[in-house]
Amino acid sequence: MKRAFDLVVAAAALIVLSPLVLVVAVLVRLESPGPVLFKQRRIGMNGREFQVLKFRTMRSTPGDQESTPVPEVSDFKEYVFDPLYGGKQYTRIGGFMRSASIDELPNLINVLRADMSIVGPRPEVPELVDQYLPEYHRRHNVRPGITGLAQVSGRGELTYEETMQYDLEYVDNHSLWGDITILAKTVPTVLSRKGAR
Repeated sequence: MKRAFDLVVAAAALIVLSPLVLVVAVLVRLESPGPVLFKQRRIGMNGREFQVLKFRTMRSTPGDQESTPVPEVSDFKEYVFDPLYGGKQYTRIGGFMRSASIDELPNLINVLRADMSIVGPRPEVPELVDQYLPEYHRRHNVRPGITGLAQVSGRGELTYEETMQYDLEYVDNHSLWGDITILAKTVPTVLSRKGAR
């Protein structure tokens, strides 16, 4: 049922939002040299690696990677950082896309590919997963999501440990109705841009 829900929502969203996707793709391509989309290694369900897709929001970098080295994490309780975008320079449209979460629209393709779900913990880079505390690996018992419990509970305002606790709560208690509720809460959260970065 969850997979059917994912397919229906992702396909419908891509159809409805296709004009926006086309406009954003053109703007990204015209503003600065480089690919419209970027791909990055992420860890999904059962620890499987996949390539996440997003609109490029940074100035062109070598290849199609838009990442920075992931530092050593000594204290997950205080750890708050964005391993994907830290230290990079946004394009003019890139900053807006990030704050409005428009850059994540290509994640819908990942959903159709079964790499991701509409709702679930956000996927993370392998270098950060390698530093997980043992209990954090339970996040990989479900597919990672475009949105999730942590995203509607504070997003970037949460510490890393708080994010993990929300993610593990989702893993332990997720249901189709719960996914629908989280998805409904995602809309006002994105519109408010609270916790976005």
